Amino acid sequence: DCHAHGMALLCMTAAFALSTPAYAARVGSLARASALRATAVRMMAIAAKPEGTPGTEEFKVTFADGADAKSPWHDIPLEAGDGLYNFVNEIPKYTTAKMEVDTKAPHNPIVQDEKKGKLRYYHGCIFWNYGCLPQTWEDPNVKGNDDVGGAFGDNDPIDVVEIGSKVIEMGAVTKVKALGVLSMIDDGELDWKVIAIAADDPMAKELNDIADVEAKMPGVVSGIREWFRWYKTPDDKPLNGFGHGEKALGAKEAKEVIEETHGFYKKLLDGTTDKGKLWIP
Repeated sequence: DCHAHGMALLCMTAAFALSTPAYAARVGSLARASALRATAVRMMAIAAKPEGTPGTEEFKVTFADGADAKSPWHDIPLEAGDGLYNFVNEIPKYTTAKMEVDTKAPHNPIVQDEKKGKLRYYHGCIFWNYGCLPQTWEDPNVKGNDDVGGAFGDNDPIDVVEIGSKVIEMGAVTKVKALGVLSMIDDGELDWKVIAIAADDPMAKELNDIADVEAKMPGVVSGIREWFRWYKTPDDKPLNGFGHGEKALGAKEAKEVIEETHGFYKKLLDGTTDKGKLWIP
């Protein structure tokens, strides 16, 4: 029976195709894409909400999914798909209030940092959007290598300096492309600064590595380095230093640092590392 023989051959061919590595890879790719879409839908439901009056101790930005309080540190995924990361903006460019995710308060709202009972302000505006990557943590128990003088982590999510053209609102979550990283040493602690750009910025397609930033946005990398070197000196603090010979490392190294701090975060979350005073859900 030619018909039966043909159907059997067709089934065998289909079975072979379904068993190939290429098909398995395609299925895996589709599954990951589906998971990312589901994550995006969940993230769209998490909204930032300012509360109180800016410039007062009561002011904060909280996060919620409807009536459910959420954390910008714990409830927003690190990865945004296509090699991008979710960036939580704490300080919009051209502002001076020193805002940060409060890692010790329930649900980690963004609040203004205080010192000796006074709200902290930069002595001049910051020229970039500044915030952090969720689900990362610079472990204060881990000693860095000789490139960073053996400095330990600063006990915070990893910082991001977003160099795009737009002012990003406080609390906004933006997909960014990691381009490089500076290993700042602040008061003896390792305080990585990821240099990134919003994925929808007009320059994003032209920038893929730190060398592209140097070539197409000259002065930006050195500007970031010098701003963070000097910003505490009006308070009679010493200059901040930098590891790796003060060099800005490239995109590959930046992604490795992000992955490392994500690993530290996962150990914090599962209890392998003691949380201390940090708020963990």
